[in-house]
Amino acid sequence: MQTPVLIALFAAVLVASLLVAPRRASVEGFFGGQGVDGRAPGLWVLVLSQVTTWIFARSLMNAAILGYYYGIAGTLAYAAYYGSFLTGGYIVGHLRRGGAGSVQDWLQGRFGAVGTGCYNLVIALRLLSEVFANLLVVGLIFNAVLAGSGTGAILIVAVLGLAYSAWGGLSAALRTDVLQMAVFLVVFGLAFGALLAAPGFDLPAVLTAPGVSGAYNGWVLLLVAGLQVFSYPAHDPVMMDRGFIADPATTQRSFLHAFWISTLCIIGFGFFGIQAGLTGADYEGQLIGTWALMFPPWVFVALMISLLVSALSTLDSALSSAARLVVEELRLAPRSLGGGRIVMLVFMTAGTALTLWGNATLFDAVAVSGTASMFLTPVLIVGLVMGRPVALWAYLVAFGAAMLGAFAYFARSWPTVAAFLPEGHKYEQLLVICVVVLVAGFAAVLAGMRRG
Repeated sequence: MQTPVLIALFAAVLVASLLVAPRRASVEGFFGGQGVDGRAPGLWVLVLSQVTTWIFARSLMNAAILGYYYGIAGTLAYAAYYGSFLTGGYIVGHLRRGGAGSVQDWLQGRFGAVGTGCYNLVIALRLLSEVFANLLVVGLIFNAVLAGSGTGAILIVAVLGLAYSAWGGLSAALRTDVLQMAVFLVVFGLAFGALLAAPGFDLPAVLTAPGVSGAYNGWVLLLVAGLQVFSYPAHDPVMMDRGFIADPATTQRSFLHAFWISTLCIIGFGFFGIQAGLTGADYEGQLIGTWALMFPPWVFVALMISLLVSALSTLDSALSSAARLVVEELRLAPRSLGGGRIVMLVFMTAGTALTLWGNATLFDAVAVSGTASMFLTPVLIVGLVMGRPVALWAYLVAFGAAMLGAFAYFARSWPTVAAFLPEGHKYEQLLVICVVVLVAGFAAVLAGMRRG
């Protein structure tokens, strides 16, 4: 019974998203998010859009999985990444006060085409990973509730998500984000209330849970998040795009509200993973199979709808940011509705292909992406916050160190790479990699500052 209900509810959300998307599209709305009347989005449209594009399906699953294995430490470690709203708002504020219209605008003025090229490479890979990882969750859910249906579900969601995204671009993403966030808050709120009211739920036990693998590696991951949280938002084009479409005061308030709302949602979803660990439930299907056995059917359906809606909301935002990147920053396609739609088609096709072929380790995409972004930490602190000149060579050294670090984590099981890493858990290795990347980056940038 729960399978047809799940399919019917998600189909209703898809249809509603198509209906909410603007009927008329303009070039300015497609790339800049303005409404039909040319006005910028208001505070709560911006807040709900920020939140729903950051509590995406992959993030919710990561928070729960880390909670299952490492208890409250694992969930808090993932929640720490949502401090990115605070650091992201801080970065956007400095950029706008300096007259920059985007991160690329600032980098172009400091480091020219080479500087923006390095940055655009990282964010293009980030956007592709967003499409891949959220479609992956769609496949996991449908395979869990109806064996063999995952591939078909991925293709249907990819096509329908592309349809309304390509119709209105960023303006469509903003409007559908509000609807999808409202649906998410209702269904997740019901599921979370049921969790709290469940006879076996013990809040003190959840807040002190060590997880099935012990809390140590969760605390290690929290340190990693602390090292990555300054640069992480700067390499997320979805967040950065929303930092420049409303007036500065509205933008700053939107970042603050998005921080506390998204952090609470992530911690709340993490509780489901922690509770699964406390009850001794077996880990099945990235916890999806576990929850199907743990909870009443309606709670399970509510959790799955929460995940599916969050996946859908991220896809449209990722595609609109991809269109803006390729058209406005890289200028590889004309600034027209047709040009933007072609870019969206290419990104969705590539992301879908990766999903059908790819690796199901969800956190690795975040870790690799977060490590790659760390070249921005010394560059932004010294160049943007301190206002000091940084030599191009120093920027490139910091970039190279971050790319090597990201590759080392990705390829940590390869014998030639493993020989250079300390023995230990993968999160301990990631912590060492992050420290080395930051030390190398700051050393180069500080030296480049003196000579720049």
